[in-house]
Amino acid sequence: MRIIAGKYRSRPLRSLRGLDLRPTSDRLRETLFDVLCAGNPDALAGSTWLDLYAGTGAVGIEALSRGAAKVYFADSSKAAAELIAGNLKSLGIAAGFEIAKHEAAKALRQWGSLGIAADLIFLDPPYRMRDEYARTLSFLSESKLLRAKGIVIAEHEKRFDLGAEFGKLRRYRKLEQGDAALSFYRF
Repeated sequence: MRIIAGKYRSRPLRSLRGLDLRPTSDRLRETLFDVLCAGNPDALAGSTWLDLYAGTGAVGIEALSRGAAKVYFADSSKAAAELIAGNLKSLGIAAGFEIAKHEAAKALRQWGSLGIAADLIFLDPPYRMRDEYARTLSFLSESKLLRAKGIVIAEHEKRFDLGAEFGKLRRYRKLEQGDAALSFYRF
């Protein structure tokens, strides 16, 4: 696993063994960022991200590599939170991030109470936790955590349809690659 582009391009990231940690593949991450940047390498400059169920932190770290100003990582696993911190440290990233060692719902409530608003929110719970998608997307649709023109991206199994809408959020694009899919939502 490596950083695809930007300041930390080609630098490796560590992962952990185990079934609950399923990092977003390099190929799917590349597709995600190609869509978000749409040929403009500076498209993410200054953006704020939430990386939920962050695991290795690969998506949020990729965002930092491509110019994001701030990434808020959340993972309930102590080992995953330590892995994210280690990956950031190995790249020499000392600022522009916060790691919450909480379940996504608790982290979202905490960030909401602080008035944090994100341009992009990425969520990738373990595939077996299907209820987490609806819970998180429904919460986000009613919160002020997503800016008016922000985007929520959910990675999920290709054969599992998340649904076209959650409150004020509507899916406007779905990409499939291998066994995985990305669903893009906005207000």
